[in-house]
Amino acid sequence: MGPPRRCPLALALGLWLPLAAALRALEPDQPFRPPPGWTLAGRVAPAQPLVLTLALRQRHTARLARLVDGVSDPGSPLYGKFLSLEQLRELVRPSPVALAAVREWLQGAGVTGCRSVATLDFLECVVPASTAERLLPGAKFHRYVSGPRSVVRSPTPYAVPAKLAEHLDFVGGLHRFPAKRKVVSRAWATELTPGAQSQQGGFHLGVTPSVLRKRYNLTKEDIGALPNNSQACAQFLEQYFHQADLAEFMLLFGGSFGHRSSVDHVVGQQGRGKAGLEASLDVEYIMSAGANISTWVFSNPGRHETQEPFLAWLLLLSNMSALPWVHSVSYGDDEDSLSGAYLQRVNIEFQKAAVRGLTVLFASGDEGAGCRKSPGGAHAFRPSFPASSPYVTTVGGTAFKNPFLVSMEVTDYISGGGFSNVFPRPDYQAAAVKKFLQSATKLPPSSYYNSSGRAYPDLAALSDNYWVVSNRIPLPWVSGTSASTPVVAGIVALINDRRLQRGLPALGFLNPILYKLQEKGPSPALFDVTQGCHLSCLDAVVEGQGFCAVPSWDPVTGWGTPNYPQLLKALLAA
Repeated sequence: MGPPRRCPLALALGLWLPLAAALRALEPDQPFRPPPGWTLAGRVAPAQPLVLTLALRQRHTARLARLVDGVSDPGSPLYGKFLSLEQLRELVRPSPVALAAVREWLQGAGVTGCRSVATLDFLECVVPASTAERLLPGAKFHRYVSGPRSVVRSPTPYAVPAKLAEHLDFVGGLHRFPAKRKVVSRAWATELTPGAQSQQGGFHLGVTPSVLRKRYNLTKEDIGALPNNSQACAQFLEQYFHQADLAEFMLLFGGSFGHRSSVDHVVGQQGRGKAGLEASLDVEYIMSAGANISTWVFSNPGRHETQEPFLAWLLLLSNMSALPWVHSVSYGDDEDSLSGAYLQRVNIEFQKAAVRGLTVLFASGDEGAGCRKSPGGAHAFRPSFPASSPYVTTVGGTAFKNPFLVSMEVTDYISGGGFSNVFPRPDYQAAAVKKFLQSATKLPPSSYYNSSGRAYPDLAALSDNYWVVSNRIPLPWVSGTSASTPVVAGIVALINDRRLQRGLPALGFLNPILYKLQEKGPSPALFDVTQGCHLSCLDAVVEGQGFCAVPSWDPVTGWGTPNYPQLLKALLAA
């Protein structure tokens, strides 16, 4: 009689069938693909400390979604009646049964001293690798390196006891690598066309705060005034800003408007090494657009080899009762690189932010529509997450039609956009997306995208040819939606400033009001971008072209770019 046969799950977990039957994989669909540049460096020592983040199953998530709709819709009696962190905790906190079961499971493995968050739906535990592998059968921790950086991850799936599976969404710190996004540096070869005209005039040699303020009609009086208003940006993976760079940037480029020259509050660890170009860009431009507004920086360097920096940022949002109203995040992963459980849970985290009145803006990415090859060999577009979440405001990118004049804007060909393969189209954008799909004349083949999915971006701003000061050096030609996103965030923070002065609530989750505003008819609140396409698959069918800008909303630049005085007028009336 031969040895007992193993089932596929048992093989994956390294377990015999009777044992595997008592276990359940939490993220069986999580792909494990080390990003380019990461190489395997071997197994870790049994005593190696690991950070595991347990996402405990929340209660009342359907009610949470309804509350988000209510507090974000100007037509609702709940509009602007945001929840405190304490009220949110009472809504979503896991059941006493779930909390007791997870605690008993951890204590049975000798794991004590885990840190919770205010909403009680996350636990962060530091455990030796040997304990983690015993706690999560199937996991085998290895070190991966990329230059000076290293992370510890398990290339094999993990499971938990079946009786625990109903109480946990996922365990962080096992599979996902830190997402890395670089700003684009590119120099224009275009020469100034003789006799070229612009809508607003103004020759320039790169985008600076004064160029942005001219294009988006901000005057020197358009600066923050309230001490209780604030804005924030988040930085990941060894990205740091330097206060000295910010001070020099404002000295060079901030002479025409009142501003602050230092960040007021850093949450997390701020490194002492070289400043990161992206972190410098985020801070300098959110503080230029949202001028004179108190600014926070959430610094999540991911220095611990098993930390997931983005997940660590989400935990901070669940653990702080006082937060800035506006958050700008230039971060993204391929949607298909993440498990369904992770995507759905992070989406709920954005609902938690929305119901508290936070405006969370994400960059749409710099890969256009993206491209991936299906198992059958056919190409399809590749949406980005969190850009594809229906509970964030996603910002695309534009460029001046004439790169040396403050002129009309066209699509920046790198601007991320498209349709989610995971999240269905939300009601607030149903009419806009339906109109686009029915009227656009250059749509890619339907096999390349999911036309019923959440469509993004929601709006855009200039993303091309910025000046940045990093490590005390002024640098030109910096581009990407990592530039457009903090600009829009700063403008939203300015509008919040004016709303708060009038006793109105902060804007909170922006999309319902944004789409409702535009669907009443062409609005002067946003400059419509109607020219240009973004990139996609380099194949014989689409030949590198994704979607193209059209009048009204499109999945390249959304509704367009902000016309501050008109946008302020419209949003003060909401």
